[in-house]
Amino acid sequence: MLPKVCIIGAGCSGFTTAKALADRGIAFDCFEMSDQIGGNWVFKNKNGRSACYQSLHIDTSKYRMQFEDLPIPAHYPDYPHHSQVLEYFNMYVDRFGLKPRITFNTEVTKAERLGDGRWRVSLSTGEARDYDALVVANGHHWDQHIPTFAGQFDGPSFHSHRYIDPFEPVDMRGKRVLVVGMGNSAMDIASELSQRPIAQKLFVAARRGVWIFPKYINGQVPDKGVMPTWMPRFLMRAIIKRMIVRAVGHMKDYGLPEPEHHPADAHPSVSGEFLTRVGCGDITVKPNIAELMGKQVRFTDGSVEDIDAIIYATGYNITFPFLDRSVVEVVDNHVALFKRICKPGIANLFFMGLAQPLPTLVNFAEQQAKWVSSVLAGECALPSPADMEEVIRRDEARDIGKYYKSRRHTQQVNFDLYCADLKREIEAGRKRAQRSGRARAA
Repeated sequence: MLPKVCIIGAGCSGFTTAKALADRGIAFDCFEMSDQIGGNWVFKNKNGRSACYQSLHIDTSKYRMQFEDLPIPAHYPDYPHHSQVLEYFNMYVDRFGLKPRITFNTEVTKAERLGDGRWRVSLSTGEARDYDALVVANGHHWDQHIPTFAGQFDGPSFHSHRYIDPFEPVDMRGKRVLVVGMGNSAMDIASELSQRPIAQKLFVAARRGVWIFPKYINGQVPDKGVMPTWMPRFLMRAIIKRMIVRAVGHMKDYGLPEPEHHPADAHPSVSGEFLTRVGCGDITVKPNIAELMGKQVRFTDGSVEDIDAIIYATGYNITFPFLDRSVVEVVDNHVALFKRICKPGIANLFFMGLAQPLPTLVNFAEQQAKWVSSVLAGECALPSPADMEEVIRRDEARDIGKYYKSRRHTQQVNFDLYCADLKREIEAGRKRAQRSGRARAA
């Protein structure tokens, strides 16, 4: 008998998993806190968990973010606006008839593992239901992380998650604004606010230098081409560095701190505007904050600036508020999972989209769902917990070990290498199932 599954969340990870289960006739319930699908890509989502700002465009090109089961509309621009991303998500859900199978305005408040290994799921409606398997697709870009600094700041300060536009939640016109961080959101927001009719002065503070990748190289989106998975890492690193230096030069050419790491050793920051704004003098880059001093900020180089408002573009905490720590424990934003999906020893718990893949997260879970559905259908068997642990160590050494130590890099993975590896695991899992004599026909 096929299991009954609970899916938590109807963002792109949740609804693509729902589609994969539906394709195999596996019964499921999908619960979504909000009143619509899309999760992080719903502007002003009523559940408060969207990081969308008004001007946001996705940093992955449309060629890499499209689902295998539904090509993205040809008329979309290379880098779609968040409204187009959500429109595309709705096309997918409508195309495969998934929306009627999602329960909206319903939060999973607790998921408890029962003595027999099944799951009891408590809902915000007061109801509790039991399931054979649990799929966690609650996203990891909603629990805001704000670092602590000495002193106190007396002006408005908030996480970039709350940023809507130059006027909400704080009117930034005529203000001296500090953006903390140099990731993609930081660069987007800093570039927008640094325009002369808005901020009087725009500062960006960062702990370290970063390589800033352009959105176009020779008129083409850089992520459209794919390096072959067989390519040795040293050769890939050499190609990436040569490409970025030829395209934009060294960061020190713009007066920015030269990164101490190789361009391939960090999750890339992508911007088509930031370097121009720096070059025009609209953005001043500072080192990290040393102390907050009322209406001033002192930086680690000793300089002090008058600041009216601070925006922290400093990432997110990986959080599962409905799961007990005995089930899964997050340490320094790191969760050790087999193939970024399974915890060894719990064969009926699956985490979807819990990674920082290059170049795209949008259709990452679509690939994962192929494996999860084959496991739940009985076509593939899992390795032993000990074998899973060994694979986790090997994969993390390959995927994370080459990046500098940071909360940002605890779930790093190369999309193409990962997908090729997952296909191999599917074949290995089928062979395990056949050897055990428990395999079901595909």
